[in-house]
Amino acid sequence: MSDSVLDLVVIGGGVNGVGIARDATLRGLKVALFEQHDLGAGTSGASSGMIHGGIRYMETDRDVTRLSCLDSGYIQAIAPHLLFRIPFVFPVLSWTPAAKRMHELAYVYFQAYDTFQPLKRGKRAAKLSREELLRIEPGVNPNMVGGVSTDEWAINVFRLCALNALDAERRGAQIHLRHKVERFLRGPGGRVEGVFVRDLRTGHGREVRARLTFNATGPWAGRVAGMAGARVELRPGKGIHLVLDRRIVNYALIASAVDGRQVFIEPYGQETWIGTTDDDYYADPAEVQATYDEVEYLMQAAETVYPRIREHRLVRAFAGVRPTLHKYGPHEDALSRAHRVFDHEAEGAPGLMSMGGGKLAAYREMSQHAVDDVCKKLGVTASCRTHQLHLPGGESTPVPAEVAAQARIETYTAARLIHRHGACAAQIVERIARDPRQRRLVCLCEPVTEAEIRHCIETEWVHSLEDLRRRTHCGGGACQGARCARQAAHILAGYQGGGPERTEVLLADFVRERWREQAPVLPHRTLQQTEVTRWALRPGQGPK
Repeated sequence: MSDSVLDLVVIGGGVNGVGIARDATLRGLKVALFEQHDLGAGTSGASSGMIHGGIRYMETDRDVTRLSCLDSGYIQAIAPHLLFRIPFVFPVLSWTPAAKRMHELAYVYFQAYDTFQPLKRGKRAAKLSREELLRIEPGVNPNMVGGVSTDEWAINVFRLCALNALDAERRGAQIHLRHKVERFLRGPGGRVEGVFVRDLRTGHGREVRARLTFNATGPWAGRVAGMAGARVELRPGKGIHLVLDRRIVNYALIASAVDGRQVFIEPYGQETWIGTTDDDYYADPAEVQATYDEVEYLMQAAETVYPRIREHRLVRAFAGVRPTLHKYGPHEDALSRAHRVFDHEAEGAPGLMSMGGGKLAAYREMSQHAVDDVCKKLGVTASCRTHQLHLPGGESTPVPAEVAAQARIETYTAARLIHRHGACAAQIVERIARDPRQRRLVCLCEPVTEAEIRHCIETEWVHSLEDLRRRTHCGGGACQGARCARQAAHILAGYQGGGPERTEVLLADFVRERWREQAPVLPHRTLQQTEVTRWALRPGQGPK
């Protein structure tokens, strides 16, 4: 890295960190980003994957709903290939005499939400009879009076993080993963003049100086700010999601848990997700993991609207920690999803800024707010353009049948490739044209070709099989890597050197990371598949 002073150091490679790096670079700032693990590996990747307004926030914080809907429209414009529509249905169960009245009231409430639908190109709410709801979702609980629909959007969060980082790098930002910020560099008057970082792969440490440093570490923000004697007051909240091995619904179903909190069953790609919990969390966010009680809490709620849910196989439960702004008193799910930018100058740490709060759906607006404040401090007048310029691949969306014909792959394989890469899928098609052997499918569940795996290794900072899963979903499907992890490890080891020994290390790391998410759901028809996977990936099998 050059010894010259940067304009901005960003700490954290979640969606806010990469969003800030991209925005700042677009405004002409010299930027470096440091992430201790991988892009989106913390809170961002553990979210519900929704670019939505948040209908439940309308009662307490309509501005959050409005800004999220507005940003949803912008995100659709800059990365249309990453988003997909998810219609939601709220079934009104006929448990009480007031059910029919609740049906009417729910429709009125969802119609109020329609005020914001044009901002995110959403469809208007519809009041559904019992027969209409059973027709579109036959598995829903028949003991109901009807339902109400609303319209939302979901996104591939890991790809969103990767594309923001790629765009920032292409425009001049330095992106450093597996780098830990160990301390701040201090100048006269305690001014933060940069960071001391350590490359966790080589062990080498160095000083990086910058005019400003921005702490975008999500639930770790308080700890990082504390290294400079500053404070970011958060009330971290733990949330978990359950993942079923296949898509069992086409409409997301809203349910009420035993304590009255709302949860959902959501179709997400080829999977079905159930989420989410919301509980105060006091431990290290890096150690967060779902528990058996939390799994049962969600399953109990889900079966009230989808009675046969336990007949399907859970493959994993992932957990994350929300960086919610602190407020003493309210229940966790009632806390605001608003965000705040902290300037630590008054605390004796000028040159350091932090962010807390917020939600995925407003990441672009949050990043804009952060960089607006950074530019004011630096005397820069450039305006935000992140809502006007496409993310890589967002400039056009290829037709799956045409890509399939060019690469001689299945149309569905082409569709999933386009979902992840958009117009940049052409680069992978070109690889296949140069070496037709790379059209072979390594991951059958997703599916993922060898060409895409090599493309991601070469251009998207892939250093482990978990990185590859985040970029492509290879190893994240129904078999949880039993059929593809060894092949993928063999390809990755070829880039890293070390031969078969390196392959086994990559596999062992992958199995250990997968186990954290598989262990909580073992009683739910999961143990047999887990044993098959561990057998298939045992040492000494060699590349398949």
